[in-house]
Amino acid sequence: MRRKGRLLPLTVTLLVLLGVSPGQGLAQQQPGSPTPFGKPNAATPNPGVDNTAVPATRPVGYLDQTRSEVLARNGIAATSNPLATAAAERILLQGGNAIDAAVAASATLGVVEPMSTGMGGDLFAIVWSAKDKKLYSLASSGWAPKAWTAEYFTETLGVDEVPGRGINSAVVPGTVSGWDALLKRFGSMGFKDVLEPAATYAEQGFPIHERMHGQWRSSVNTLRQDADSARTWLPDGQAPDLYSVFRNPEMAHTLNVLRKKGRDAFYKGEIAEAIVAKSRAAGGVMARDDLAEYRSEWVTPLSTEYHGYDVHQLPPPGQGFAALEMLNILDVCVPRLGFDLAELGPRDPRYWHLLIEAKKLAYSDLHTHNADPKFAAPPLDRLLSKEYAATLCSKIDPDRATPLEVNGSDLGGTVYFATADRWGNMVSLVNSNYSDFGSKVTIPRYGFVLANRGSGFTLDADHPNVVAPRKRPFITIIASFITKDGKPVMAFGNMGGGTQPQAHAQHIINMIDLGMNVQATTDVARFDHSQSNDVTSLDAYLFDLVGPRLQEMGHQLNRANGHAGGYQGILFEPDPRLPEPILPSGRGERRGEAYERPVNGVYRAGSDPRKDGHAGGW
Repeated sequence: MRRKGRLLPLTVTLLVLLGVSPGQGLAQQQPGSPTPFGKPNAATPNPGVDNTAVPATRPVGYLDQTRSEVLARNGIAATSNPLATAAAERILLQGGNAIDAAVAASATLGVVEPMSTGMGGDLFAIVWSAKDKKLYSLASSGWAPKAWTAEYFTETLGVDEVPGRGINSAVVPGTVSGWDALLKRFGSMGFKDVLEPAATYAEQGFPIHERMHGQWRSSVNTLRQDADSARTWLPDGQAPDLYSVFRNPEMAHTLNVLRKKGRDAFYKGEIAEAIVAKSRAAGGVMARDDLAEYRSEWVTPLSTEYHGYDVHQLPPPGQGFAALEMLNILDVCVPRLGFDLAELGPRDPRYWHLLIEAKKLAYSDLHTHNADPKFAAPPLDRLLSKEYAATLCSKIDPDRATPLEVNGSDLGGTVYFATADRWGNMVSLVNSNYSDFGSKVTIPRYGFVLANRGSGFTLDADHPNVVAPRKRPFITIIASFITKDGKPVMAFGNMGGGTQPQAHAQHIINMIDLGMNVQATTDVARFDHSQSNDVTSLDAYLFDLVGPRLQEMGHQLNRANGHAGGYQGILFEPDPRLPEPILPSGRGERRGEAYERPVNGVYRAGSDPRKDGHAGGW
C-alpha cells in the first residue's frame, strides 16, 4: 500500500507537466453522448433510435405494461397529447362536464397535433348521458360541394379518381358544427370558455413532442406545394425542431373569432368567406351555400352483443360496422372451427390467423357496401346478424390464409380521445384530417388546413360510394362504446385510418376474452392488416414470435414498429355502496353539492405509448 501511495504524486506531476488536469484526463477516457438528455442534433434528429437498453419490467401485473391505469372519480380524460389532456382537465376543474371537456380537448388537439386533426376536418362522437341514462351518437362528417359530380372529376379535371390532396380532395368541414351540436345539447359551457385553452396554446406556442415531430417532418415536401401551408407550418422552410416552441397566431385568431361569434362565423361569416376564397384561388368549387347549409346529425348507434357485452359504433358512412361484423364472425365461427381464442392465446400463431381472416371478410363487406345511407343505405340488418356471420365460416380455412375478396384504401391521420365527469357523463370522440395535414391546403389568415376526406369517394358509377353533390364520403373515423345490461362500461377508440375497426375488435378481445386491463390492452402487440395490398404488419417482437409460422400459412407479413394507430380508453367501475351523483340543475352558478360529490365509483383510463399523450384525472 505504501508503494502505491508513493506513485500517485508522480502521476499527478506528469499530467500537470503535460498541461492536462487530472480530472480532464480522466474525462477524455469516457466521452459523453453526442445527444445528452436525449436532445437531438443535426446528425441525430431522433436520439431514441440509438437506445439499445432492454425494457424495464413492472413489479406487479403484466410485466411489460408501460404504466398503471389512471384512476379518478371527479373527472378524467385520455388523449394523444398531454396538453389536450390538461385542457380537458382544466374545464372539468372549472365545473364543466365531460362534453365541455371533450370539445376543449378536440380544439386543443387541432392546435397541438395539426397534422392529425383540426377545424377543417370531421368529427364523430358517442355520448353517455347521465341524465337520460342512454347513448347518443353525433355524425359530423362533411359533405361534398354541390358541384362535385363524377363528370366534374373525369371531364373537367381529367382525373380517374378523386385526388388525395389539394383543394379538390376537400369536403365541407364538420368539426366546428360538431362542437356546437355537442355543447348545445349536452354542454354546460359555450365556445367562449371551452376554446380558451386552445386559443392560448396557439397564441403563446406549444412544445413539439417526439411522435408529432416525426409526422410533421414526413409532410414537409407536400406542405411546400401550397404557399399558405408552407408559411404556416414550416418555419424557416422546415418542420419545427423537436422540443422547439411552435406558434400559430392565425389559428389563435380563428378560435377567438369563434369564441365571440359562434358557429355561424365558420359556416356563414368571415371564416366561410376565407374558405370559399381559398377554394376559388386553388381551383376548387366550394360555394358559400355548401358551408351555410351544412348541419351535423344525431344518429342511432349500431351495436352487437359480444360475450355478454354490447359494443356500439356509429352508422355509415363511418366504417364502424366492420368492427361489429368482425366480432360476430369471431363469436360464431371460431367455436365452429373447433377453437377458443382465450385458450389459444396471443402467443399461438393460429390465434392471429383467425383474427386476420375474420378481419378480411368483414372489410370485404365494408368496402362493398359502405356509403352515405341517404344515398345508398348498406344492408346492415343482414350484415350485422349472427346468422349472416355463420354463412361466412366456410370461407375461413383454419390452416391457410385466404386471398382478399375486395380491396380498399387504408389511409389515416386522426385523433381519438375519451372524457368522463363526476356526474357519470362519458364521451367517446374521434376527430380527423384524414391523411397528415389533410389536403395540405391552408386557409390564409386563419391558420388551419382542410381535410382531404373527399378522396374517400369513388368515381365508379356502379358503387354506392360514388361521388355526388352534398353526399358524405366513406369515412374511416369511428368512436366506440361498451355497455352491459343498459349501463355504461367503457368509452374507447383507436385512431389510424383502416386500422380502426380491426383494432377495436382486438381491444374487445383483449379485455373481455383475455382479461387485460384498460392500459394493458394497448401495451400489447397488435396486428394491422392492409385491405389495399393484403399485407399484415406485426409489431417487431410479435413478428419474431409468430411471423415464420404465419408466413408458412400463406400470410404476407411486415415487421413493424409503432404501427396500429393509437388507443385511448376510459372504463367506469361502479360502486353500489356509494350514493348516486347529484346532477347540476342547469348552466348557472357552479357550486353546491352537485359540484363537490364525486362519481359513485372509479374511472379507469389507459393511453397508448405509440402516441405522445396520457390519461389524467383527479
